[in-house]
Amino acid sequence: MNIVLIGASGYVGSALLKEALARGHRVTALVSNPARLAPQPGLEIVKADVLDTAALAARLAGHEALVSAFSGHAQADVRGYYVQGMRSIIAAAKQARVPRLLVVGGAGSLEVAPGVQLVDTAEFPAAWKGTAEGARDALTLLRDEAELDWTMLSPSAYLEPGERTGRFRLGTEQLLVDAQGESRISLEDYAVAMIDELERPAHSRRRFTVGY
Repeated sequence: MNIVLIGASGYVGSALLKEALARGHRVTALVSNPARLAPQPGLEIVKADVLDTAALAARLAGHEALVSAFSGHAQADVRGYYVQGMRSIIAAAKQARVPRLLVVGGAGSLEVAPGVQLVDTAEFPAAWKGTAEGARDALTLLRDEAELDWTMLSPSAYLEPGERTGRFRLGTEQLLVDAQGESRISLEDYAVAMIDELERPAHSRRRFTVGY
């Protein structure tokens, strides 16, 4: 497929880029600093500002899907920047008539008990609260969207570099935990789940999650 990847040089985006290229997809990587990516076969590297909606829409035109690994965790106003960026991404995708939008979500909006989301628990790390709330706001924006064919993939509570096993579970609105009570997924397997969804859509206009 011919896809666009926003945030391809970031923590999650770099894993998505590796997985997509390994499967033979053609990727246009939209990044703020092109020097952070090395040229590779199948990869076009483009400098872009996510907040410039008109320019972003022009870059998206003609692609089969948009995968967004955008986040605001490096900004002073993490939550505000996240929401501003997602509004621009959604608007640009609609203007460009991109058939599908796949979004990297957060674990914070997953339920740990009926009606209780992880981000609202006392144990949730304060350092990640802004990012988690921004991702939750982004999910609300997507759920209110009437036109786009979107999907959000939320990781488990711990998303860390590890092994690409291809063996994991999928869920919907509840945080997945293993037999030891831990909620984990490797970056590599998260990327597998996302590119699987790209290739074989199964969660149109829905959020889902992945974990061991």
